[in-house]
Amino acid sequence: MESVISRRKRGVIKPIEVKPMSKDEDATFKEEEEEEPLSPGSLIFHRPTFNIHILAIMGCRTPINVDLIKAKLPLTLLKHPRFSSLVVGDASKGEELKWVRTEVNLDNHIIIPKINLENNISPEKYVDNYIYNLSKTSLDKSRPLWDFHILHVKTSEETQAIGMFRIHHSLGDGSSLVSLLLALMRKMSNPEELPTIPPQKTSKNKTRNDEKGVFWRRVLGLWWVLTLCWNTLVDVALFVATTVFLKDDSPLKIPSVFTPRRVVYKMVSLDDLKLVKNAMGATINDVALGVTEAGLSKYLSRKYGNEVNKHKSKEQINKLLKKMRLRSVLLINLRPSGGIQALSDLMEKDAEAKWGNAVGYVILPFTLALRDNPLDYIREAKATVDRKKHSLEALLTYSISEFVMKLFGTKVASVLSHRINTHTTMCFSNLVGPLEEIGFYGHPMSFLAPTSYGQPHGLMINFQSYVNKMTIVVSVDEDTVSDPHQLGDDIVESLKLVKGALIAQGLAKDEIAS
Repeated sequence: MESVISRRKRGVIKPIEVKPMSKDEDATFKEEEEEEPLSPGSLIFHRPTFNIHILAIMGCRTPINVDLIKAKLPLTLLKHPRFSSLVVGDASKGEELKWVRTEVNLDNHIIIPKINLENNISPEKYVDNYIYNLSKTSLDKSRPLWDFHILHVKTSEETQAIGMFRIHHSLGDGSSLVSLLLALMRKMSNPEELPTIPPQKTSKNKTRNDEKGVFWRRVLGLWWVLTLCWNTLVDVALFVATTVFLKDDSPLKIPSVFTPRRVVYKMVSLDDLKLVKNAMGATINDVALGVTEAGLSKYLSRKYGNEVNKHKSKEQINKLLKKMRLRSVLLINLRPSGGIQALSDLMEKDAEAKWGNAVGYVILPFTLALRDNPLDYIREAKATVDRKKHSLEALLTYSISEFVMKLFGTKVASVLSHRINTHTTMCFSNLVGPLEEIGFYGHPMSFLAPTSYGQPHGLMINFQSYVNKMTIVVSVDEDTVSDPHQLGDDIVESLKLVKGALIAQGLAKDEIAS
């Protein structure tokens, strides 16, 4: 790829005319705005230690029509201010960083490499190497911070081409950016309709109006408040301890450096996850976390247990796993979102929508062990998630980050973020996708696989649902995880073992879950 320095020498980068505008702290966008300061959350992502890029990988069932993509993007995505703005200013000189609207030349943003499958390299390996080499680079800051890579390579009968959006994290948090991309999609069954995203379910508790019912509701309400306060106090204390001294002790933790990523993705049946969810009274997120813990336990026991001593017993391996402190960082978006309909209206109808990075931290502990009963992984994961739900950790950690930034500036706030990431082991996420087959400007999708690179974690695991499939995306530093396909297979195999245990114990039938 052409370097920024070579382009500067040729004089390609032109001066930017900056026009004044009014500031809006809620980041409500309007078409006529030309300039806006970066939010505190976005500023952090422009520090050298936190230069994160999001990758949204899409499998297409048909070859991608490049001319159609170029015709559609100006009518949709480029109407979003972040995708047609430059970041102007030099933070190292104390200058304020601003978003400044500019003209977008799509030829600079749509990348179509010449594909030559030499040396009997498989299409899958070509895509693997392409992503690996892409993760060595950063987006050119003389342009809006995104690009779209089109790989005309057939990786399976269902996938005739690969499209990859690369977006700088300062443009928004991961879930918001994935929602924005989904707002560009339409149902294949009805090209005028947006994808259907399952809503978040809320529990409905029946209440009693008699005096006993009122009394017990008050007792339970008091207990609920007390446990909320206690959980929040413990979580915030651990957050502070992690920023100061508390480090993970696991073989998957890497030094505080940025390394290229190997990305693999595995497909499993979403119906299998639903079957486990329904049988165990859990959520899809509980099941995803449980099978991930099971897969990691299997992988680590093989790699760091049996490899040392082939005759180690399960008890000895469990003692080894128990000594490992392995935690994941979850970035929780606290800014309210109107959903993909609001984002679609923003791009197509010049409407207003909330946008920006307002992110809180949640530190999620992973339990590692070889269990006799695979269902125990799901039970423990559910208990962990339920405990984290009953805490204000994300809100308080966001407030702490905001306070540090206002008091000490972006540099100190970025140090805090960097220490949180370097003192933990991995990132984990689970995103809900469309219920029906969708198309990207008429190109039917076969799968969606979001991930990112730039953070100092040796491992990232993302779950992304789409129609009746769940894509498990494993992103690794290959010096830390030399065989990411094996780790992905261990997670897939763990789901099969959990499903098999449910059926064997008579807790579920081997049929499609409702």
